[in-house]
Amino acid sequence: MLAVYPGSFDPVTCGHLDVIQRGARIFDRLIIAVLRNEQKNPLFSVEERVEMVRASIGGIDNVEVDSFDGLLVQYAKQKGAKALIRGIRAISDYEFELQMALMNRRLAPEIETVFLMAGEAYSFISSRLVKEVIRLGGDIQGLVPAPVETRLRRMLS
Repeated sequence: MLAVYPGSFDPVTCGHLDVIQRGARIFDRLIIAVLRNEQKNPLFSVEERVEMVRASIGGIDNVEVDSFDGLLVQYAKQKGAKALIRGIRAISDYEFELQMALMNRRLAPEIETVFLMAGEAYSFISSRLVKEVIRLGGDIQGLVPAPVETRLRRMLS
């Protein structure tokens, strides 16, 4: 069964990698779908984000990386996915994710949303927070994969 794990991944974090690794164990195939949404004013281009995710997931055979724009469920249908994976860090994520899952179910009832709780070690990590910490000179080692940390330091330090 094919699942899609969508997100902006600006940048990909160790929390994202935790969800990717666990999702790859549950599903036969997993597509990491990097959202092309310029309204969010991403730090990295879509191409850079795709490249960073690819560099970070090396060795997971049943995972591929792609990008998309538009409605997620249309993309998922186009790829033949039966499930969407969403990571939840805290109860505050749940409210938004539930709304999205219910809308996606209305638009494509044949596609299930699967929520994966963040691992305890990663439950506080967000891309936004990582960018803020590094901008202010803080240590982000262990929060993002090494190739991502290198790019962030080059860009923001």
